[in-house]
Amino acid sequence: MPNAFDPITIGPLSLPNRVAMAPLTRRRAYGDGLSATPLMAEYYRQRATAGLIVAEAAQPSRVGQGYTDTPGLHDTAQVASWHPVTDAVHHAGGRIYTQLMHAGRNSHPELLGGGLHPLAPSACAAEGVVRVHGGEPAVRKPYPIPQVLTMQGIADTIADFADAAANAIDAGFDGVELHGAYGYLIQQFLSGNANRRTDRYGGSVAGRVRFPLDLVDAVAARIGPERLALRISPGCTAFGLEEPDLHELYLTLVDGLPRDLAYLHVFEFPGHRDLTVKLREHWAGVFMLNPHETHHDWPAGPRQLRLVDDGLADILSFGTLFISNPDLVHRLRLGAPLAEADETTFYRGDHRGYTDYPCLEEALS
Repeated sequence: MPNAFDPITIGPLSLPNRVAMAPLTRRRAYGDGLSATPLMAEYYRQRATAGLIVAEAAQPSRVGQGYTDTPGLHDTAQVASWHPVTDAVHHAGGRIYTQLMHAGRNSHPELLGGGLHPLAPSACAAEGVVRVHGGEPAVRKPYPIPQVLTMQGIADTIADFADAAANAIDAGFDGVELHGAYGYLIQQFLSGNANRRTDRYGGSVAGRVRFPLDLVDAVAARIGPERLALRISPGCTAFGLEEPDLHELYLTLVDGLPRDLAYLHVFEFPGHRDLTVKLREHWAGVFMLNPHETHHDWPAGPRQLRLVDDGLADILSFGTLFISNPDLVHRLRLGAPLAEADETTFYRGDHRGYTDYPCLEEALS
């Protein structure tokens, strides 16, 4: 069996190792119109030794935004701003996908501006509150009842994703991951309580998986399935989601995906290892896993490398460990100490807690 430091191929890309950087929302898109910045280019360049970087989620349309200061990929200025990021990673020898995320109901008119209102499968508000302004002090408001996507609205949303995926390729990304996890629009369609539709996009399991399958097909037709991936998080209850018929739901979804996608990415929610094993059995392509294992010792990363040896995953993705260890692959290979991240700097802010974490040699000098 291969190990985490062996090469692997996804689509046309050859990865030097099987340790991927998971997409991490950092909310530092301070460029004009929510565009990428030179600081973001440096951040990703520092982590270019990952087998694959999956960049932070970018909204495919204005109405898809769910947080302040998150980047977009839906206009020409945003596309141009990503070129220095992808160039920096490629010049450092790395490979980088983008992630496209539509927040769906997890937004607010005051955040979106321009008279826009959050869109969702059904008129069911998300649980919790959302920050609506980028300045200080923070202003947070409850999620509103969203507008229901009409059939034309669904078609337009799918077209927005396809356009943004094409923009991502134009911006120099090696591929695109669709964010079907953690309570955002795609998972809202999968949900039983956020999706109360009675048309072809709701009701039965076959109806609830139709939107992600139609979306994947449309984006694959635009950029090629070999440059497209899907991320899912079975059993995730973020923002109040519920998923009845969980195993049937996700096995039906995975069985309906094109088999020539670059990879399937599973964000493992606590307590669902049995479903992860079944999804692995059903998916014949490259299987990327963001694992969750409950142990008292920190960090879990070195121990989780065995999941590649055991055959549960082809690629492992790590999130927080890549924040504080830009050379994570090197440290894992050596069994070297891992730095712990400062959670107070995860979102917004400047270079502190972003580009100032040292590599191993600098930390030891």
